[in-house]
Amino acid sequence: MTDKKDEAGGMDDRGLDYSTTTPVLDEGSVDPIYKAKAHVLNNAIQNIGMGRYQWELFVLVGFGWASDNMWPIITSLILSPVALEFKQSRPPLLPLAQNIGLLAGAVFWGFGCDIFGRRLAFNMTIGVTAVFGLIAAGSPNFAAIGCFAALWSFGVGGNLPVDSAVFLEFLPGSHQYLLTILSIFWALAQLLATLIAWPLLGYHTCSETQTTPCTKSENFGWRWFMITMGLFAMICFFLRFVVFTLYESPKYLMGKGKDAEAVAVIHKVAAKNGTTSSLVVDDLLLIHNQAASIYNHQQQGTDAAAALKRNLEKVNLTHMRALFRTRRLAYSTTLIMIVWAFIGLAFPLYNAFIPYTLASRGASFGDGSTYLTYRNSLIIAVLGIPGALIGGLLVEIPRFGRKGALAFATAATGIFLFCSTTAKNSEALLGWNCAFNLFSNIMYAVLYAYTPEIFPTKDRGTGNALTASANRVFGIMAPIIAIYADLETAAPVYVSGALFVAAGAVVCALPFESRGKASL
Repeated sequence: MTDKKDEAGGMDDRGLDYSTTTPVLDEGSVDPIYKAKAHVLNNAIQNIGMGRYQWELFVLVGFGWASDNMWPIITSLILSPVALEFKQSRPPLLPLAQNIGLLAGAVFWGFGCDIFGRRLAFNMTIGVTAVFGLIAAGSPNFAAIGCFAALWSFGVGGNLPVDSAVFLEFLPGSHQYLLTILSIFWALAQLLATLIAWPLLGYHTCSETQTTPCTKSENFGWRWFMITMGLFAMICFFLRFVVFTLYESPKYLMGKGKDAEAVAVIHKVAAKNGTTSSLVVDDLLLIHNQAASIYNHQQQGTDAAAALKRNLEKVNLTHMRALFRTRRLAYSTTLIMIVWAFIGLAFPLYNAFIPYTLASRGASFGDGSTYLTYRNSLIIAVLGIPGALIGGLLVEIPRFGRKGALAFATAATGIFLFCSTTAKNSEALLGWNCAFNLFSNIMYAVLYAYTPEIFPTKDRGTGNALTASANRVFGIMAPIIAIYADLETAAPVYVSGALFVAAGAVVCALPFESRGKASL
């Protein structure tokens, strides 16, 4: 190799900048050889810039964000007509089945994408959701719809752990704020599901007050709804799998010792963006050799014996141990899991208990007409859209950043949840719900962006899986509480609000701020 990096760092004679990106994680948190190579790849991606490949990926990853919010909403929308048709005395069993599927999906796809790569998981998650969502429309009984809900949720559970890793690993450091903006798809999904549900569920569903038995023919709305949403998911899968070509993450490949393939991906992305990259394999090899001589590391082999050793490492806890490598990194990983766990219980607790709480406090819901119900739902859904945009602005405020935005939005979500218990009429309930939805969307927008940023690429899938699993485990508790708890008191809603506020306080203790820094 004839081109050398100057000893002080900076730029080599081919224009490769080795020092423009500051990493999120501090010294010692990750392997120094990996960190040095990741720094080179970060700068290569930064030099390529934000182009066609990343913008197309932005939209396709947005489908994953939308799926994560849309399908739990679908479950809540069909819950009442399904319970009426199948005469189910414990309807919360359906969201319980859903949450079990979400947990299994988060664990399998999240941990798996660090083992078998991002491409397979990225392409399959929405496909699994689409297939079982369509099949669910033909469910003959409550047990069947519960099984299919768990299966479609198995696909949904992998969307955020995988998609956030995929997008972040192709994103220039200067554009990492787009992870926050992605949550606009999360809000749009709520709006889309509500718009489609209005004509299908509003006018083709058994009434809660009817005295005659609810038959399949007069309650077919939820089945048409499932078919429509399943077809939408299938279109998203087609665009991901057939129309768009996803390249394997270069930092994932580098972490597996496949430097040549990582460099090849960089050049493919550059070509699709209409530009070129001067990165060559020797750049990574030079960094590797220099770091190895400094840190006394053995060079990672590429022969059959080394490949076998790496394959055997797939079945141990290497990726998980890496997230607790240092005291500060272990502290960060533990705290972010606590934040996800608290929110995982708080959010569904509110959705499960607010109708009972308001009824017990004598609140008026107006005439209860379909028009009023869906009008309010649409207004609430629309308020979620600016939440993602506001989150994108807040995370870039100096001395506020990701942590400040997340702590503020999470605590505010809990406060407005407390306020919603004071509603005595439909207008007051609508107002508090709008505020709650606005700030909860800001919270999720920042949380989804910040979480993958504080994990190194080679362990990011595992880190995302740990946080998502904590969220889903606590989410499973909500429908169980809904089955056995006393729903005539406001206590569950106060507990939910307290959990949001507590999560906001925990955020303040997180050690890493990722604003203005490149992920490793």
